[in-house]
Amino acid sequence: KVSPSSPHEPPKVLCETTVYHPNIDMEGHVCLNILREDWKPVLTINSVIYGLTFLMLEPNADDPLNKEAATMLEQNRKQFEQIVRRTLRGGQMKVGAQTYSFASLVRD
Repeated sequence: KVSPSSPHEPPKVLCETTVYHPNIDMEGHVCLNILREDWKPVLTINSVIYGLTFLMLEPNADDPLNKEAATMLEQNRKQFEQIVRRTLRGGQMKVGAQTYSFASLVRD
């Protein structure tokens, strides 16, 4: 969502599909520095898309919204990748006391 005061405020980004990612919480909020403290009016929507693409390819465990995913990424990357693959195929996953449903995003 682009603010009416753009480009002086960053756009609001919410991931509509539940994903298991250190920088995206289970409600879809995204932790990306250019969407917060590093925003500058010269940045564009393309900058945000590039930043989000990079974040998907290279999760940042140092600045997590999903602490469980960040810990898993740091301690056992192989298991983290298995969980990501499993959640991309759909189904449910328990995180703490909450169970989350994942839409199937890939085909076998």
